[in-house]
Amino acid sequence: MEGRRMLVLTRRANESIVIGDDITVTILAVTPSGVRVGIDAPRDKRINRAEIVLAVTDANKEAVQTSSDESAEALLLSALGRPNPTN
Repeated sequence: MEGRRMLVLTRRANESIVIGDDITVTILAVTPSGVRVGIDAPRDKRINRAEIVLAVTDANKEAVQTSSDESAEALLLSALGRPNPTN
């Protein structure tokens, strides 16, 4: 990862890390099933789980692939739940 770095830390419940001037990540709880993390950030910062970002990216790629095979009008009608009059 050129131009990037990873900081690896050990944190316990109720301990935090600060990212920049305006993001705080706090470990809320550590259980056998996982770690609960709280993120305090300005509303204009997007915070998403990685698997959601990946799923949306894959869906967008599939939509682009599909749109190259179908007309934009047909896709729009399908999304609206309306029949395609050309079929």
